[in-house]
Amino acid sequence: MLQIQKIRDEKDAVIAGLEKKFFGEIELLDKLLALDEQKRGVQVKREEMQARLNKSSKEIGMLMKEGKRKEAEAKKNEVKNIKEEGLGELSNEFSRLEGEVKDILLQIPNVPHESVPKGKTEEDNEVVKTDEAPTLSDDALPHWELAKKYDLIDFELGVKIAGAGFPVYKNQGAKYQRALIQYFLDYNTDAGYQEMQLPLMVNEDSAYGTGQLPDKEGQMYHVGDDNFYLIPTAEVPITNIYRDEIIDPKELPIKLTGYTPCFRREAGSYGKDVRGLNRLHQFDKVEIMQLVKNDQSYDVLNEMVAHVETLIKNLGLPYRILRLCSGDTSFASALTFDFEVYSAAQKRWLEVSSVSNFETFQSNRMKIRTRNAEGKTELVHSLNGSSLALPRILACLLENNQTENGIAIPEVLQSYYGKKVIS
Repeated sequence: MLQIQKIRDEKDAVIAGLEKKFFGEIELLDKLLALDEQKRGVQVKREEMQARLNKSSKEIGMLMKEGKRKEAEAKKNEVKNIKEEGLGELSNEFSRLEGEVKDILLQIPNVPHESVPKGKTEEDNEVVKTDEAPTLSDDALPHWELAKKYDLIDFELGVKIAGAGFPVYKNQGAKYQRALIQYFLDYNTDAGYQEMQLPLMVNEDSAYGTGQLPDKEGQMYHVGDDNFYLIPTAEVPITNIYRDEIIDPKELPIKLTGYTPCFRREAGSYGKDVRGLNRLHQFDKVEIMQLVKNDQSYDVLNEMVAHVETLIKNLGLPYRILRLCSGDTSFASALTFDFEVYSAAQKRWLEVSSVSNFETFQSNRMKIRTRNAEGKTELVHSLNGSSLALPRILACLLENNQTENGIAIPEVLQSYYGKKVIS
């Protein structure tokens, strides 16, 4: 959520950023600022009335000491009337205006960083770095056929149990999943991230905190009776750990990692892009998250990008890094780098990680603060990234490493998997 002070002080810059992001309701800013002006006016009146009440309370005490009980009782009635009528009415008006201001703020996306290229679709994303795409023999198999050949994943069984998009990993496939998860977690904790085991459902406040609500409400699974949401990413519970907290600056940066299954409705997805592991309703992912001082976040973003890049290199997968354009950057992000790995059998790039800086957008919603050198509270910056999402990583590992003798296991995974080849 954007800070109202930023919108007041930098209105033209905010409008330019939102237009760059193709936000179509710029007129909301004028309505927002008008409501905020009204709210601040009511707040002034409320504070003035409270000061009058405080003064009257002191006068009552003085009158009682002087034995002027009749005058004191009259003053008490006056105070009571002010509380019940004037102050109560102002408080209700303030609450109404505060709610309307918040409702509008929740509809406004983050302003993109100045380095974000302008564009509407993924075709406008900037390729920052790319490997040469490898080639396989003409008889190379896509991962869904390899999964069947080596009895690794049963897609039909998943349909029977739950529906399309819920694969069942079997035998060596399940073991490969476990090896990847363990390796990713060890890689992250070796880099100083603290491992967390997290809830798979969150409440409404948590979903609002990271920006999933109201923006992605239709993409999340909702447990209606209890008003819980199944998490679309570990980013949601792991960032909300510090909701409504003032963090000692000595504790920053905070670096957390966690493995969770993730659940996404993926409404509207269809066609060849959803075959096999390409797009699922339930999938496994290891996440990294940092909370940092606001003057350090872009250096930290570069560090996190380098962290994910090395992880993909260690797996021996061809990859490319994209700086997302303004129209493809998420609602909450100021700057996002996507990682894609090349699926040699499908002859296409598949996204496996997004690394984003949200600046104060999430921390303002969650009121995650620290103290500056003067001891005043200020919002921290939040960042997160996939390290890594498993389905497409596994798909590319299977496809790119297929040989006549089986599927080769990358060297860094062999100690976790216990074998060099799936045969």
